[in-house]
Amino acid sequence: MQKKQFKIHEAAEADCIEILALQKLCYLQEAEIYHDFSIQPLTQTYQELKDEFIKYIFLKCLFNQKIIGSVRALENAKTCFIGKLIVHPDYQNIGIGRELMNQIEYKFSNSARFELFTGSESVKNISLYQKLGYNIFKREKIKPSLELVFLEKINSRL
Repeated sequence: MQKKQFKIHEAAEADCIEILALQKLCYLQEAEIYHDFSIQPLTQTYQELKDEFIKYIFLKCLFNQKIIGSVRALENAKTCFIGKLIVHPDYQNIGIGRELMNQIEYKFSNSARFELFTGSESVKNISLYQKLGYNIFKREKIKPSLELVFLEKINSRL
């Protein structure tokens, strides 16, 4: 698939069901890495996701009218907090995640910095974020089996 074949748009609340189903599918990979299927992206309810639409801007990636990727973010105190970058397993490693990240950064181009986190064992995620200019600035042990890695990128456009 070429990049021209997929389109990135702002998502609407009507996309919640499809985004939630994709989120649960994508985070199965993370749950397997950590042997923990109780992680929030897998237990999040439809109503909880719908409530996030009040605070967050969601982007979706469409291919043949189907959502195959998404990312969400919000700004607080000049920091854009990016969350849950997801790409359908069948469409990974072809640039969709990179493009979603580029587009969410563009949406928040007035933010002084961008911040996100992932699990310390999520090597592919960390590698992608570092290729996009993010640097690890903090680690936080959540439980014996899970350490979060926090990454940031200073907005060079400002």
